[in-house]
Amino acid sequence: MTISPCTKDRVTHGHPCFGGNRHKNGRIHLAVAPRCNIKCGYCDRKHDCANESRPGVTSRLLSPREALEQVRGVMADGQLDKIIKVIGIAGPGDPLANEETFETFRLVKAEFPELMFCMSTNGLLLPERIKDLAAINLHSLTVTINAVDPAVGAQIYRHVIYHGAHYRGEEGAAILIKNQFEGVRLAAEQGLVVKVNTVLTPGINDSQIPLIADKVSEYGAFVMNIMPIIPQAELAHVAPPSPEYLETVRADNEQIISQFRGCQQCRADAVGLIGGGCPL
Repeated sequence: MTISPCTKDRVTHGHPCFGGNRHKNGRIHLAVAPRCNIKCGYCDRKHDCANESRPGVTSRLLSPREALEQVRGVMADGQLDKIIKVIGIAGPGDPLANEETFETFRLVKAEFPELMFCMSTNGLLLPERIKDLAAINLHSLTVTINAVDPAVGAQIYRHVIYHGAHYRGEEGAAILIKNQFEGVRLAAEQGLVVKVNTVLTPGINDSQIPLIADKVSEYGAFVMNIMPIIPQAELAHVAPPSPEYLETVRADNEQIISQFRGCQQCRADAVGLIGGGCPL
């Protein structure tokens, strides 16, 4: 199944992370997914500052019921209700590894069916959860893919926990990468608008970017978001790409797949407009 023109139009005009006007269309990230099934070398969820904006950060975890209450509060606000178009779940762990994700979407859908639903995932469980995404009427999906070659992936991912077993090195990276690309293909066939995030990590995955772009474009992804690494945790020593280099990489891959340039690498509990949202 291909993306319906209605769904694609709604997402691309209303979702600020898929090309929608980010100066007037906002989102709520509901931090209901604590558990993660991989360990990225650049991920650090130990710290939280109200002025800190990066993936994986949240001031507190919410239960699905608390998340619904937050949506109710935001949508009852005389100003925020005019800009909120999207309900997203992006962590702080991986949404597909947490049943709370699906319960939250079901609760919000029953009360606010007019809102769009989106999710960000590492993709490890994506192939086996495609039908679950259809059941909650997900509109758009973001999958973070950082490598095609498992040898490169092994330098980024410290371990993968898949069906109860721990995998390290190239073995773990190979499982993750296979599932990521298969998941993108299945999601696009399901009719989801798919964005692929790639964390540009200089000296490690530079050469992988065009390979990722080519493959996800072939598999039906709509847009690619190449983001600069935020050096921390095991990859704290890596120098982030300069703005000029980041733009060069984006421009070099724009002929393969459309590039998104408005990403602010938001928190898992961001609310409001991109660049202006803050935790409640």
